[in-house]
Amino acid sequence: MSKFVKILIVGVVLAAFAIPLPAVAADQEELQRKIEQLSRELEALKVQVQEATAKTKEIDVVKQQVKKTEEKSIGRWLTVSGDYRFRFDNLHGQIPTYWYPTAAAPFAARQVGYDVKKDTYYTNRFGLNLKATATEDVSITARLLMYKAFGAQDDSSLRSGGTAYSFDRAGLFDGTIGHVPGDNTLSVDRVYATWHNVADQPIWFSIGRRPSTGGVPSYLKENTAAPGNSGVPALLVDYAFDGVTLGYAPDIDPLPGAYMKVCYGRGFQTGIDQGITNGISDTDMFGVNIVPFETDRFRAELQYNRGMNIFDAPTMLTGPFGPSGMSLSPTTNLGDIDWYGLDFLGKVKGVGIGNLNWFVDGAVSKTHPNDNKFMGNYGLLYTGLPEAKTGWAVYAGLRYDIPSTLTKIGLEYNHGSENWITFAPAADDMWTSKLGVRGSVYEVYVIQELKLKPISSFFSKTFFRIGYQ
Repeated sequence: MSKFVKILIVGVVLAAFAIPLPAVAADQEELQRKIEQLSRELEALKVQVQEATAKTKEIDVVKQQVKKTEEKSIGRWLTVSGDYRFRFDNLHGQIPTYWYPTAAAPFAARQVGYDVKKDTYYTNRFGLNLKATATEDVSITARLLMYKAFGAQDDSSLRSGGTAYSFDRAGLFDGTIGHVPGDNTLSVDRVYATWHNVADQPIWFSIGRRPSTGGVPSYLKENTAAPGNSGVPALLVDYAFDGVTLGYAPDIDPLPGAYMKVCYGRGFQTGIDQGITNGISDTDMFGVNIVPFETDRFRAELQYNRGMNIFDAPTMLTGPFGPSGMSLSPTTNLGDIDWYGLDFLGKVKGVGIGNLNWFVDGAVSKTHPNDNKFMGNYGLLYTGLPEAKTGWAVYAGLRYDIPSTLTKIGLEYNHGSENWITFAPAADDMWTSKLGVRGSVYEVYVIQELKLKPISSFFSKTFFRIGYQ
């Protein structure tokens, strides 16, 4: 091959390589530009990550500060609530002629029948509720009450002509203080400690002055919150006991809300034994409560109580009993009483323009008197003989709630047989506990709540109530 040809071939090859060089240079510049752009974006992302990390640390610091503040906050361990009630009553009653016991003989004195009335009876009641969480699963609950009549510092305004209309309104005594008009002292109505999840089981233990007042279904009439598993059947018990409760709430699918509890309370404590008999023993109460089913639509409850060594007269009873004007205090025990109760309560939603609450309760009482005498008479229920007596009572009612107007209309009826006896002197009725009546009681009421926005997140409301018994 000639030298010219060789040079030509090399030249062609070189030309072949030289032709795309401008395109390659352009691609390299574009690639370099993209690399630089990606580098800038990467740097920007690094800055953003650093800023986000810093913000996360700041948020963690704030969370820790909030947590420490909450741990120190009083609202974390203490809940405070309360209620105020003004009440006006117009009271008219008739007492038939009756015979009553004296120290001389049973039924020795005769009282001619008379009328009792109080056209305008005004009262104030104030309640203060406290709940403190002491440690994990342990809390302390308290309720303080002040209940007084206008212009009075005792309960004498509940008497007519010097004679108490009913025995349980003849004077204040333990178990009714704060539930019967008295003075302006803020007294302890209940205070008890509760230990939940005992041994990591659905078991609770509670001790103290019990929440044994205002039970089911009386909260419907009072327009208050349901008492929950601390409540009692109002037909059997309405008395501020001191005692203990042991409860068990298993998780059973076919039985939602089921629980049971065993309760013990002391209704009267006698003095210290000095080696000589004082003629009276402590009065104790034992109870078993079973709720096999509880939802917002239906609730069933069974209750058994045993009252042991029932005292003859409440302690600190300073008011007169009958025309004789005697003042009484416990002097002897009259025997025991058994109570059996069955309660059903439910709600039917969407009945017309509202919801219908209903309840039906039944109970039986049986006395077991001893030979001890009360003012010349024998036994419980003033039978004249130490013989057992069985009584019964029924209690039923409806409350129709209209959500659009916040109006609630209620109707109640209860009846007690001739020998019915209950343990409810702290019931929120003015004359006496209507559930202790031997006879019939009809009651109708209307509750009108005000459409005011609650300030508190707790159960709170303002309402008026008018009723007739």
